[in-house]
Amino acid sequence: MKVINFAKQNTIINQYVAELRDVKVQNDRARFRYNLARIGQMMAYEISKTLKYSEKSVQTPLAMAKAVTPDNEIVLSTIFRAGLPFHQGFLDVFDHAGNAFVSAYRYYKDKECKNVGIKIEYIASPDLKDKTLIIADPMLATGGSSELAYHAFCTKGVPATVHLCCVIAAQKGVDFIKKAFADYDNVTLWCAAIDPELDGQCYIVPGLGDAGDLAYGDKL
Repeated sequence: MKVINFAKQNTIINQYVAELRDVKVQNDRARFRYNLARIGQMMAYEISKTLKYSEKSVQTPLAMAKAVTPDNEIVLSTIFRAGLPFHQGFLDVFDHAGNAFVSAYRYYKDKECKNVGIKIEYIASPDLKDKTLIIADPMLATGGSSELAYHAFCTKGVPATVHLCCVIAAQKGVDFIKKAFADYDNVTLWCAAIDPELDGQCYIVPGLGDAGDLAYGDKL
């Protein structure tokens, strides 16, 4: 598998990430959601360069025109709830794509809140057999939810190509994904930034906080 880290490139994505992290900007939920969507749009554009294309004919009011367009059947997927605005950014670009959704939540297995588990309860997806699957999950901490989401989606058919997309990843999560998908030549991990640490409760440091709460408000 391949790993792409946009933080190592000169790209406007870095500006959007900086705003997502900035505590002064985070008070604006609409701006936070918008920046997640914009990063999704930029990643979708980069992914579009990896697709297969062929020439087609288009009827204009005056004559036939040629256009080279993608041939891939794309399915955009996300993990509730923080992934929704990120997912929308991809959908703005791949507006003819199918869509899939899964719920995954973390829970602590011990009173000290150090041993984290992940549970999946809900999935809605079209047939994924031989499709190009994009999994949009803003925060890649341990990597566990992305791996579980992938295997959950595969119950709906095994995709031909997989793009795991996140805004901020922890290096530990990247290492986990690289190991879990070591034998998958068809998987690419796209990161807007990779941070060095996880804290004792498996939050990314420096990270940006809880993406779901910042996008939609605090939860009980």
